[in-house]
Amino acid sequence: MTAQRTTTGPVETAVLEVRGVRWASEKAVVETVLGRRPGVHAVEANPVAQTATVRYDPTRTTVAELAGWIRDCGYACRGRSVPEHVCDPLAEATSHDTSVEQVVPVGHEAAHAVAAPEAGVSPHEMMGHGGHGEMSMAAMVADMRNRFLVAALLSVPVLLWSPIGREVFGFTAPAPFGLRDDVFSLILSLPVIFYSAWIFFDGAVRALRARTLDMMVLVAVAVGAGWGYSLVVTLTGGGEVFYEAATVLTAFVLLGHWFEMRARGGANDAVRALLDLAPPRAVVLRDGREIEVPTSEVVVGDLLLVRPGAKIPVDGTVTDGESDVDESMVTGESLPVHKQPGSEVVGATLNADGTLRIRATKVGADSALAQIVALVQQAQNSKAPGQRLADRAAFWLVFVALLGGAATFAAWALFSGEPLTTALLFAITVVVVTCPDALGLATPTAIMVGTGLGARRGVLFKNATALESSARIDTVVMDKTGTLTKGEPEVTDLVTDGIDEHELLALTAAVERNSEHPLARAVVAHAEVRDARAPSVEQFTNVPGHGAIATVDGHRVAVGNRRLLEREAVTVGDLEHRRDELAGAGRTTVLVAVDGRAAGLIALADAPRPTAAAAVSALHELGVQVVMLTGDNEATARRIADRLGIDTVIAEVLPGDKAAQITRLQQQGRRVAMVGDGVNDAPALAQSDLGIAIGAGTDVAIETADVVLMRSDPLDVPIALHIGRGTLRTMRQNLAWAVGYNAIALPIAAGVFAPAFGLVLRPEIAALSMSGSSFLVAVNALLLKRLRLPQPPPADQIPAPAESAPVQPVTR
Repeated sequence: MTAQRTTTGPVETAVLEVRGVRWASEKAVVETVLGRRPGVHAVEANPVAQTATVRYDPTRTTVAELAGWIRDCGYACRGRSVPEHVCDPLAEATSHDTSVEQVVPVGHEAAHAVAAPEAGVSPHEMMGHGGHGEMSMAAMVADMRNRFLVAALLSVPVLLWSPIGREVFGFTAPAPFGLRDDVFSLILSLPVIFYSAWIFFDGAVRALRARTLDMMVLVAVAVGAGWGYSLVVTLTGGGEVFYEAATVLTAFVLLGHWFEMRARGGANDAVRALLDLAPPRAVVLRDGREIEVPTSEVVVGDLLLVRPGAKIPVDGTVTDGESDVDESMVTGESLPVHKQPGSEVVGATLNADGTLRIRATKVGADSALAQIVALVQQAQNSKAPGQRLADRAAFWLVFVALLGGAATFAAWALFSGEPLTTALLFAITVVVVTCPDALGLATPTAIMVGTGLGARRGVLFKNATALESSARIDTVVMDKTGTLTKGEPEVTDLVTDGIDEHELLALTAAVERNSEHPLARAVVAHAEVRDARAPSVEQFTNVPGHGAIATVDGHRVAVGNRRLLEREAVTVGDLEHRRDELAGAGRTTVLVAVDGRAAGLIALADAPRPTAAAAVSALHELGVQVVMLTGDNEATARRIADRLGIDTVIAEVLPGDKAAQITRLQQQGRRVAMVGDGVNDAPALAQSDLGIAIGAGTDVAIETADVVLMRSDPLDVPIALHIGRGTLRTMRQNLAWAVGYNAIALPIAAGVFAPAFGLVLRPEIAALSMSGSSFLVAVNALLLKRLRLPQPPPADQIPAPAESAPVQPVTR
């Protein structure tokens, strides 16, 4: 069960390794033990990811102590789960064993953990994805396979020389060496019990020490009871024994969970892919020399050399060189981004065609990649409300299974008139068939796949509750500027009055090139696209609040608003009507005068993002209403809304009133998601049922949101809702299967239908059905990877760019 306490004082969060959790119900050991420790507020362990998210008070405990407590539970932990080749610990020997005390840089603190070396294991296997002891995940699966093979091979002769082999299969060969059948079976069963099944007994001891109950307890009781009873019978002269039940039961449990572990291992592909992104080595410039060092040894302030085709090792700032950088592996953005001196770069992105010198600004766990990994891991380890209920149910189901087994044994022994062996068989079957592993796996595996599916598309869910909430959204409120639109003005219309369009653009761009105003930059960019060469400029004068004036090739050119032209004694004339029309349509207009005469105007507007219309359409297909929320005037907002097909527009909203608008929609009974990117969106993001931050937005918005869209693409909003709905559907299917299976199997296992219908479930078949149930749950979760998500529209359906804006001469 999830351990959680009332939070007081400072709280920090750490994602720690927990390697060796073989079955879903084992997570209760870690959660229970750590949850009782001082300074620990909440623990959420994930048997699929082999990690645990711990919220703790750093003034009362440390990561070193948390890691030690995990190891005390019998699991391997070396501290935080971070990419080893990104954040390499500083090592010093310890005295208590052959391990190594490690200091992992995390922000401004040092997290301590104990580690033992692993040879031939990749970083993602070592850091948070390993197996039991010091095994990797692959090694843990192989160990489960080996234990199964031993149990399976020895179960065959044990079964043949058992009463079932003699009576059912008609096997007549005598036991070798003149031994009694039960003695021979005892000898063959010893490797099964003390090797193959030993993990059950070991796990049961861990659980009982932690004062909790899990699947290991049930299997250990079932196998131990059957084999122990048989041992006593054999040592006291012989009789009916159950060695075949104990060995075949062990083999089937191991078989089912070998397959199940292989299946759920695929749920962690997304995090493994993220961990593998960072390059293991970097080229550092020190004293004018190029030195290749492990990426983990790069420190803030180092100057790095990144050649064409190489990955950028850490986050930094370009100091020299220009190049295009492919950031798709981190942000999901498909187009390369041009970098030049002063540009920020992200570690693990790919330098395309130029040589860059980069000053390291963030390394280790502070890097963008490490923070993304941590965000995904925390989401995967978090629990949806349904999972918390399932965890409590799983605990009590173990308790019920033990009581049910005892009650079944007593009922058959006292009232049925059947031999004691029959009562014991039914009791063992009840204990085995009720194992709650499928219930424990029902939602974690689905959450792992869902969050991983989102991470691959640049959609980061912060927790499982966000996943579940996204499935229930029926209204999406989108901020206009920076979310539905690019947040940058573009030229939309060009109106000339007695002058050639290229000449007008060239003269205007020449003046605007000397201005830092966003509108000026947009005009210059448009002129460059239209190949309107800017002539030389003299006597440039900036007129604050009005525009700018300059002499261009002997012409006096004024570019600005109407007040600037009035200041220059220029009459707007016939351009006045067109200016008013464009302003009414939500455009911002820039007037241009040449040699004391109005020559034309340029209209600009904040253009929609290329996928905004497709995003709105995809939301409508989901049955979701789309609302635009903006502080802009009604005309501007309507122009964008009509172009994108948005249902409702709420315009001229002050920044402080956005949250109130969200509340008003919620009071109408709607489940509202808010999508925004600015500081003024943070209150609305917090108020909404689901806050979605555009990744290019501010840190405040990202911190407040439940979902982060790394690509800054509005099409990722319906993708997030699709993933949420698919994940919730899978969770419900898995929970329904797990609960339904136990509801049907338990009475059959107890022999309720045996007197009337002769329906008997032997322990071996119970073990197979129980393991098969867990396997089916894992496979059903993996099918979520096939979820069909909205795709970007074809190129010919994307709105035409601004450079195709028409030239509209004024008719005199």
